[in-house]
Amino acid sequence: MTAAEPALSQTTRAGLAAFVQLVEQLDRSRGTRERVEALVDYFEGAEPADAAWALQVLLGKQRRRLITGRRLRQICLEGSPLPEWLFDDCYAHVGDTAETIALLWQQQTHASGHSAPEHDRPLHAWMGELLPAAAALEPEPQARRVRELWSGLDPTALLVVNKLLTGGFRVGVAQGLVIRALAQLSAVEEPLLAHRLMGGFQPSAQAYRQLIAPAGAEEAAPSRPYPFFLASPLPPAEGGATPLPGSAGDWLCEWKWDGIRGQLIRRGGEAFLWSRGEELINHAFPELIAAAAGLADGTVLDGELIVWPEGSERPAPFAQLQRRLGRKAPGRRLLAECPVVFLVYDLLEWGGDDRRPWPLGQRRAALEELIQGLPQAAQAPAAGRLRLSPLLPLQAWDQLENRREQARAAGAEGLMLKAAHSPYLAGRRRGHWWKHKLDPFRLDAVLLYAQAGSGRRANLFTDYTFGLWNAEGQLVSFAKAYSGLDDGEIAELDRWIRSHTTERFGPVRAVQPLHVFELAFEGLQRSSRHKSGIAVRFPRIARWRRDKPAGEADTLASALALLPPTQGGSPHQSGGGCST
Repeated sequence: MTAAEPALSQTTRAGLAAFVQLVEQLDRSRGTRERVEALVDYFEGAEPADAAWALQVLLGKQRRRLITGRRLRQICLEGSPLPEWLFDDCYAHVGDTAETIALLWQQQTHASGHSAPEHDRPLHAWMGELLPAAAALEPEPQARRVRELWSGLDPTALLVVNKLLTGGFRVGVAQGLVIRALAQLSAVEEPLLAHRLMGGFQPSAQAYRQLIAPAGAEEAAPSRPYPFFLASPLPPAEGGATPLPGSAGDWLCEWKWDGIRGQLIRRGGEAFLWSRGEELINHAFPELIAAAAGLADGTVLDGELIVWPEGSERPAPFAQLQRRLGRKAPGRRLLAECPVVFLVYDLLEWGGDDRRPWPLGQRRAALEELIQGLPQAAQAPAAGRLRLSPLLPLQAWDQLENRREQARAAGAEGLMLKAAHSPYLAGRRRGHWWKHKLDPFRLDAVLLYAQAGSGRRANLFTDYTFGLWNAEGQLVSFAKAYSGLDDGEIAELDRWIRSHTTERFGPVRAVQPLHVFELAFEGLQRSSRHKSGIAVRFPRIARWRRDKPAGEADTLASALALLPPTQGGSPHQSGGGCST
């Protein structure tokens, strides 16, 4: 430290160590109360700049990857006598490069156990200066610098530092618990904290002070969205009981659209389009930004981005929307082939006033008035781009299942049921909004390939590839699935895979095609990138079909029959799969 640098307080000097200690406490804690107490203790003792960076990391909003895991592996091997095969063997058991280094580095003979001078620097210095500076160096000085930063760190601290370098830091604490801890500390209500955190949090002492400042002290942020209100899966009705309290007339029924949730904001003469993942996506959807020019200032709409070809009675499959994602400047051809509309289903702000406390019925009436008032001329930017998500008639509960079965024909995933009296809350609050999705498609497929997983399952084969029979009587790869089996089934299947491997392709093993599994999935789409000619949406294992021999598994023709009619599927197939 130079003479010109200000002296650091003891609290700040413990910045990195205090954060590592918090991570350990959160990892050990099992109860919500313990975790909230640990968070309150940390934020209470942290300097604002450190608290800001800790918040950024805990919320999963840390910076992009600075150094790859492959590069860290190289730095570790070049600076130690470890043979490459030993590192790789350890990695195969651990399943994570950062953790493998954390476990091996301190066992090297050159590790003196003395901390580098930088280890006394606060957390915000590590995040804002030390780690970015090391990442920016040329390979040789970068390797030396990284090993200097590693020197003297205990395994947990080393793991945290490596995870911060690779952008892979995750800790088992929900955003709601972090917000609850800040609310206890600051006496600011949780919904207000959640709202202040929306739209991106740039870690700094000033930003942290503004976050926990008393209500009314926040600075205006025209682009800031509201926290999204999320629906819960509708619980199954038992004994013929109605699925929800009250009569069907007390609930608003809509399609559950298969798109991307977003908020379209018009404030200060500008428009902002936010995804539910808090990404500002103006550049990817310029037609919606142009359409927002027709909205009055102080308007915030909640809705769904979806590709809807002009003149079509139903939206295009989600795969068409995927073509638009991540494009910074979509060309004319893509804009024409994948025209996006914003299906609006809620009004959060109107005339600059927060309308979220209003009952949904009132918000819906105001929303209908707003949409009807938009310019309707064909040349108007908003024409056809901002559409009201229709309400579906539902007079009695015995109509519910029949209505849900009509969703696939409408290009939807199912139904949404929203209490007419409900305010617009933040996060997933049970009791107000419910989603009633279609039953998934199901097919029986044969296990063909297996690959080891990662993390705690790095030494088990948990990633599977399944196949269907083609017309020539050959098994063709159809889908990959990673979830659906319990620990006992995974262990049993792992033992079987090891003793029934027929070929090896790097980490992938081909196995004898003997076992059948029922796969559940949300939909299919034609794809030239897949050998089967089909892309599968959200496949998972529904059950292990021990009762069925491989020869009785489903065929590729069965899968093709599940395609939407516009893609060559059977017009009579409404879902549910072809399994017997």
